Parts: sequence; C-alpha cells; structure tokens
Amino acid sequence: YRAIHISEEDQSTITSTVSLTENPKKKKRKRFNPLEATITDIHEAYKNGSLTAQELTQIYLDRIAHYDQRKKLNAITDINEYALQQAKELDMEFAHSGSLRPLHGIPIVVKENFNTIGLQTTAGSLALQGYMPKEDAYLVRKLKEAGAIIIGKTNMSEWGFSSVTTVSSIAGETLNPYNLKHTTAGSSGGTAAAVAANFAVAGLGTDTGGSIRGPASHTSLVGFRPSMGLTSRTGIIPLNLRNDVAGPMARTVEDATRLLEVFAGYEPKDAITEYSKGRTFENYTQFLNKKALKGARVGVLRSLSQHAYPEISELFEQAIEDLEDLGATVVDPFVVPGIDSLRHGQWCAVFKEDINMYLEMLGEHAPVKNLQHIIESGKYSEHVEHDLKSFQEVMIMQSEAKCGSAFTDTRRIAFREAIEKAMDNMNVDFIIYPSWNKPPAKAGDMSGFQGDNSHIIAPHTGQPSFNVPMGYTQDKLPVGLQFMTRMFDDHKLIGYAYAYEQGTKHRKAPKAFPKLKKKKRIS
Repeated sequence: YRAIHISEEDQSTITSTVSLTENPKKKKRKRFNPLEATITDIHEAYKNGSLTAQELTQIYLDRIAHYDQRKKLNAITDINEYALQQAKELDMEFAHSGSLRPLHGIPIVVKENFNTIGLQTTAGSLALQGYMPKEDAYLVRKLKEAGAIIIGKTNMSEWGFSSVTTVSSIAGETLNPYNLKHTTAGSSGGTAAAVAANFAVAGLGTDTGGSIRGPASHTSLVGFRPSMGLTSRTGIIPLNLRNDVAGPMARTVEDATRLLEVFAGYEPKDAITEYSKGRTFENYTQFLNKKALKGARVGVLRSLSQHAYPEISELFEQAIEDLEDLGATVVDPFVVPGIDSLRHGQWCAVFKEDINMYLEMLGEHAPVKNLQHIIESGKYSEHVEHDLKSFQEVMIMQSEAKCGSAFTDTRRIAFREAIEKAMDNMNVDFIIYPSWNKPPAKAGDMSGFQGDNSHIIAPHTGQPSFNVPMGYTQDKLPVGLQFMTRMFDDHKLIGYAYAYEQGTKHRKAPKAFPKLKKKKRIS
C-alpha cells in the first residue's frame, strides 16, 4: 500500500466545508487528536467545525504509512485508494444536509475475509491474491450505507485456521502493538492490531472459535461475538459456517454497539439470521447504561480459570471485586452440571464443503475453484499446509443432527440448554471467565500458545460472548474478561459490559504508537 495525500482540489473542499460548519466565533481550529477518539468524539468535532472527514481520513492514512511498516506491525494488507474521495463526498453531504448518518465519516478497517468492492479479498492466502469482489459483504454494505469509510483491509491467520496467532502468506505475522515481541492471537489479529494502534476507529472481525475475542483480549479491545444468527455471514469467506459469526471490534463498548446497531438482524441470503426475527432492536445504544450492574447477578465460571497464569488470576479476582463494587451480586462458583462431557465432541470438519461452496458461487471470477486447487497451487503458508490437506481428506457430509447449526445440532442444543438451565436455577444474568488464561505468547513461538478459553462454550452453544479489557500484566500485556449470557440477550450483555468498562476504564493506547508530530494544516 502507499500513503495517500490530500490534493489541491480536496483542500479547497475542506476549506469550503469548514466554512459552512465551523462556529463563527472560533478563530483558531485545534488539531484533532485521533488517539482513542470515539464515534461520538468525531461526530461532535464534525458538528463544531473543528474536523472534516477528509482530515480524519488523512490522519489515519498517515498513521498507517508511518507506523504499520516502520514498526513492522503487519496489520494492514490493503489501502482503499478512494478513501479520501469518499471522505470528500461525505463532507459535502454534511455541508449541504447538516445531518450525519450513524457512522458518517468514520474510518473502519475490515478483515481480509470480507468481500469488499475495490479491495482484494484473500482470507490471508496467496491462492486468492488479486481477487476483487464485485459485491460487498452484507456487513460491509451496511457500514457504507451508514456513512462509514472502509479505509483498508487487515491481516488474518490464513483461511482463519488459527485462533492463537495471525500469520498469513499475504502479509506474514501480525505483531502485538503493546509489545512487538508478542502475538495478537488469531484469526482477526490484523483488525485487532490496527484498531488498538489507532489506525481506524473500529473494525470487523469474524469468530469461529475465538477469533474476535482472543485478539481483542490480547490488544485491550472490546470484541463482540454476537448471538449466532444476529449478524449475516453473506459475502464472507467461510471457515466453518456452523460456527462462523461476524462482529465488531472497537476500543469502547459504545463504538462496538454503534457498529452492531447498523447491521444486526435478518438478511435473506443467510438462512441462519431467520432465527433473529423478532429478537433484535433498531436501537442498541439505549442499553448503554452505567448502572446496568446494579442488582444483576453474575456467575463466576471457575472451571475456566483454574489453570490461569498467576497475574491473570489476580486480575480476574480484582474484576470480581469490581463487579461487586458496581452493584452486582456474585454467584461463586457458578456450576454447569456435566459441562466437561458436554463441551467435548462439538467440532465438525466442514471447511472443505464450505470453502468449495463459496468458490463455486464466485464462478469464473474465482482464482481457484476448490480446496483441491488451493492445495495444488502451492500458494499458502507452511503453517496451514497440514490443515489444508487434512480437510481435503474429510468425507462430507454428516447428518444435520450431528453437524448442524446451533439451532439444529442436538449436541449443541443440549450444551446451550445446560448452560441456560444452570443460569435459571442459580438466577444468574450473565457469566464471566478470563478470555485467555495465559498472556500473549512470543511471536513466532508456535508452541507457546496456551490458555484460550474463548473456543470452549460460545461457538458451540451460539450464545453471545463479549470480551472487555480487564487490565495488564507486569509486562504491560493486555488481559481480557469475557461476558456471556442467554441466546439473543446481546442487548443485556451490552449493558453489563458497558457498566464494567465505564467503572474500571482499563483501556489504554499502546505507547509505541503515539500521535504523529504536528504537520502544516489547512486553513
């Protein structure tokens, strides 16, 4: 990718836009600080004339150009060369209408497996390098309709196979912005690193086992794995459609909620969203309540924290105390009878069927036609060779009752019912446990990844599960707390997560990515 700078024509547009929106009493405009800026902050700046979408987009483009290669973060795989033009059009729209769309002028990054017009979509694999989708993924289209600017695509673990690290043949390994010697987890590590390093306001990820929540935990972000069926997967390269869920990653619960709000709900091309009918809300931000924990009952799932790293155990115990201080009643321990047997035997190897179906839908535009062609191409990282060949040998398909969705697979239904029955019996509103029991492993150490709790429950039961920053180890490495609740009670989980976040304020920007030095500004 390359840096993109504002042209003379764009500069004149900024000047004219500012003249229409700026407070006439304001003689000197302050330079906007993008670090940790929220959607609310940005929209307020647009309204008072201290910022334009073009200026903000340029700030993020400059940060990407300066830091992503210089620091070798390897978060960004492709840049939208029309981002400034799109920002210009949004500035002009605001200048004429005086109103802002829900995500008006908000730069967003998108994981490499989301179809995005004008940007290649590769799932991190050289086998798909150069593939340019003709249509946007449903979630990408909804973001654009809400006024978002897709500023770039982000690295992912190749084909989404790894939840422990983000390595691809397209961009190599994505590093942790809090300590470049460590990993981000996977597979949405590129989105996590980019948002954590303030290359964009928020981003999109996908979660099959823990691929949103793990990277969010390792980079001090909020990561939502919504209820299965609440968000569409149309236009997303699949890993395992029986488990795949798409969701937002952001620096705050509020920003993640604002993204969820624009794309949650039924979408005809993804049959799984049929189950969300009548169970969604047009307005999810109404549940951002700082007092949501008062009177709530939280279950501490000790079985998922027994072998935690000592520092993480201490942070988890502090989180429990914090929840009590914020008004929650703690049920400790929260026990699910039979969980050890219920959690096992839940996975099905369906990648071959799912990826072949996706590639077939691409028709003549597909760079490769099926999994066998991918293997024969030799265009993939050595880290995924074994998995690719193993999936090719799998005989498809088992019965729907044994390898179906969270709403048809009897084993998955039984697991969810056991969780929710235990919640009912103990009068528990939500459950907590560490997202990872171990801190981020060293980059390149494929044997050092241990402690992932995110893949154990929510991918199989289909329940919503959110990561929220819980603190940092002595090495300044982030640690995440996971919140989980009943199916399609995402709105309640938003409230609990928001109250905890606002009551603890653990999120801090990584010190290795400070604000860039001031440049000559447009007047």
